[in-house]
Amino acid sequence: MMARVKMISQVAALVGGVLCLTALQAETLPSSASAQAARPKSPELIQLELRQNQQAMAEAAARAEAEARAKAEQEASARAEAKARAKQAAREKQLSDATSLMNAGKPADAYALLLPNEFERAGEVRFDYLLGIAALDSGKPDKATLALERVLAVDPNYAGARLDMARAYYQLGDLARAKNEFNLVMKQDPPEAARATIKKYLDAIRAYEEAKKTRFTGYLEGTLGHDSNINGATSQAQIPVPAFGNLVFTLNQSSLETADTYAGFAGGLEVNHLLSPVWGVYAGTDLRTRSHASHREFNNADLAARAGFSYSRNEDVFRFGFMGDQYRFGRGYEPEPYRYGTGFNAEWRHPASPSDQLTLFGQFTQNRFVTTGMTVQDHDLTLMGASWLHVLGNGKSVVYGSFVGGRESAVAPVTSTNPNGGRPDGDKTLFGLRAGSQITWNESWDYLVGVGIQSGKYSRENLAFMAQRSDTTWDLSAGVNWHWDSNWTVRSQLAVSSNKSNIPVYSFDRNDISVGIRRDFK
Repeated sequence: MMARVKMISQVAALVGGVLCLTALQAETLPSSASAQAARPKSPELIQLELRQNQQAMAEAAARAEAEARAKAEQEASARAEAKARAKQAAREKQLSDATSLMNAGKPADAYALLLPNEFERAGEVRFDYLLGIAALDSGKPDKATLALERVLAVDPNYAGARLDMARAYYQLGDLARAKNEFNLVMKQDPPEAARATIKKYLDAIRAYEEAKKTRFTGYLEGTLGHDSNINGATSQAQIPVPAFGNLVFTLNQSSLETADTYAGFAGGLEVNHLLSPVWGVYAGTDLRTRSHASHREFNNADLAARAGFSYSRNEDVFRFGFMGDQYRFGRGYEPEPYRYGTGFNAEWRHPASPSDQLTLFGQFTQNRFVTTGMTVQDHDLTLMGASWLHVLGNGKSVVYGSFVGGRESAVAPVTSTNPNGGRPDGDKTLFGLRAGSQITWNESWDYLVGVGIQSGKYSRENLAFMAQRSDTTWDLSAGVNWHWDSNWTVRSQLAVSSNKSNIPVYSFDRNDISVGIRRDFK
């Protein structure tokens, strides 16, 4: 038993020794994997590993950059959305505040609130419509039409905007456009309340058009003044006459320049009646008188009458009429007229632009003298000319210019005292230019200035002076008007003129200063 135990112990010791030796060998002998790892790497392997490492780093950086960009874009988008919401809220608040002001009966305040943003928000239907009605209800119909036109350009069927556009045209006095817009709204079948309002406007327009078919205008005017040459005569009392060897003749006092104060009166009436939208007729008369304080022999009165018809096409106006004139001269204007005039005239007025008007005109007049000794002055006058009128930026002041050319044809018959017929100086060819302006300073004051020149040459030699008469006349006028209301005007005026002739008896200078008061009836 003991021997068996001893044997077992010896065997165990032997096995343990073997195991220890094996373990020791395992620690001292390298494995195949370690040996493989201990060998040096090839250059190709090193490059491959380097590229792999760089690619991994780039991918990591790209992921980080993409994540940062996405985060920045999200934050920017959030800020933009917040800003847009704030801007939209401000826009809505402006419209809401303006609407509240309109509802409170403060359209002027609503217009002042909206106006600063008109340029930025023009084209927004809600903004333009609110701006338009605020302008309209605060007395600015011209501004209202601009805003409402933008609304209708976007939405032609916006009945409310079209109705307010019609109201704006009505306030501006453009009744034709107002009527057209009201009728367009009626075709859109508006509510009954709107229809009743439109009907009132259309009735008012119809009543105005009926009244306008026949229109009367008139005026009365009184003047006080001083004229340095009431008879338009020369100041040269002694005239040498070539036909008599330059013998000097002395003119009598009535043929010399005479100064005097005077009182003038003028009045006129005209009626215009429309036969249709394009055809009309007119008639009118004017009376002008002048009475002198000391030299009543030079008192005079001029009565003129006219009648004719007019035709309108688009914005062009054509007029053709007949006229008559009777001029009286003397203390009590004498039993018979001094001169008669009859004839006709025609004109065409064309608006070349909203601020410019061109007028072409022509006239033919037969002038016949009644006073004994003056019948040799009978002549027919033919005139043609053109004028241009320009309205300045304020819409009230104007400048103008014109030219005229014509001929006086001497028609006195041959008699025993006038063996050659016609008048001593023969026919007259004339040409004239004129320019001027009327500047409106404000509602009460305006200023006038005008200058003109006219030349005239006669066809026959004047037998007494052995020369063909040639005259040049110029004139200058300036005045101030004070309007104390729309119908009453006080005018002060200075007129200076001069005629230079190669025949001295016809040369003269003249100065006229006056103050007048006028009442217009419209």
